[in-house]
Amino acid sequence: MQSNPAPSSSPISATRAWWLAGLLFTAGFINYFDRAIVSIALPVIGADLHLGPAAKGILLSAFFWSYSLMQVPVGRAADRYNLRWLYAGAFALWSLACGLTGFVTTLPAFFAMRAFLGIGESIYLPGGMKIVSLLFGPKDRGLASGIMNCGTRAGLAIGAPIIAYLVRSVGWHNSFFILGFGSLLWLIPWLALFPAHLSGRSDKPAYSLRQTLRDMDRNLLGMCLGHFCYGYYWYLLVTWLPDYLVESRHIPLQLAAGYTVVPFVVYSISEPLGGWIADRMVSLGYNERRSRKAIITVAFLTSILLLVAGKISDDRSAVLLLGGAALVGLATGNLYSLLASVAPDEGVGTWMGIMNFVGNIPGVAAPIITGVLIARTGSYYPGFLVAVILLLLGLPAYLFLVGERKPSATVAGQLSAAR
Repeated sequence: MQSNPAPSSSPISATRAWWLAGLLFTAGFINYFDRAIVSIALPVIGADLHLGPAAKGILLSAFFWSYSLMQVPVGRAADRYNLRWLYAGAFALWSLACGLTGFVTTLPAFFAMRAFLGIGESIYLPGGMKIVSLLFGPKDRGLASGIMNCGTRAGLAIGAPIIAYLVRSVGWHNSFFILGFGSLLWLIPWLALFPAHLSGRSDKPAYSLRQTLRDMDRNLLGMCLGHFCYGYYWYLLVTWLPDYLVESRHIPLQLAAGYTVVPFVVYSISEPLGGWIADRMVSLGYNERRSRKAIITVAFLTSILLLVAGKISDDRSAVLLLGGAALVGLATGNLYSLLASVAPDEGVGTWMGIMNFVGNIPGVAAPIITGVLIARTGSYYPGFLVAVILLLLGLPAYLFLVGERKPSATVAGQLSAAR
């Protein structure tokens, strides 16, 4: 067993740090509610605004354009500015964008509000992971990362029926008002609990994007390649799983919606659980990097159950296997914690922004590729096969490219001068 260096002391008490992790979970939960409402209410919105299929596609794409493009700039901001106000400002922007959408009556205005939503929500992973890296040491970072990110999965798991109920009960305009403006209440505990002095800027010189690209080593490359493969698998589940249950298994829509909850609940629970398991290994004295890689490996291998589910005839057994395939979520908290353990302290936000930008590219690619495969083969199984193979191909990137932390250029220069 190899010991890990002692974590730097947290700037606040442990209790307060965990409360903040809970608030990051809640922000993720709200994040997916505000993001998913358009998809769920799209039939009603389309009829109201007289949108055809092409216009609907444009509307659905608006969020991802701004969300993806803002990952790196927001990641850099998380490394440089006061995180209390940076996260609060971005959260207020996305909440207001969601709420104001209730007033729109044209496609261009709708597109603009979704683009502003993407800009605001771009803080979620780079800013959240930067905060976790500052508040938690290696022994707790996996669980904290899992808690932070599983809010998005929980929002996806239970958000659909709640949003559908709202749209049916009060209409889509009022649903946006309730979700968007109501979300602003989250800012009250955030501003009360978050330390005013906590900033992403360290004592070291600011970590610029130019420096990141110039000094890019195999750690960042490995994290990006692996996250691309992971993102493809995740976006396949998000975009095609409900349609698969209805079209391929001929399950009634309402029952299929209930079945879809199973894998996403498993995913939600798995994220903090996988991080906690690795944290316990680290606390027992095992090397942090190897511990997290071990959990990532086991998690990725569970994706094979997706292929079994695609071949089994019994619907309920298939749904249980889909739940097993969602145990890939055990890897998530460890993926983010692994990045925090190898990125320069002054560059965690920037690295997270780059990695999440790459990881969101499959959000565009996976639905298109899977759709083409279904059209050509008449089966969903080839799409499942591509996703599983690609996910497993991501393992070597983590196992062999991601190694020990490389000293930043500043530290390396100081060491060289000392010699």
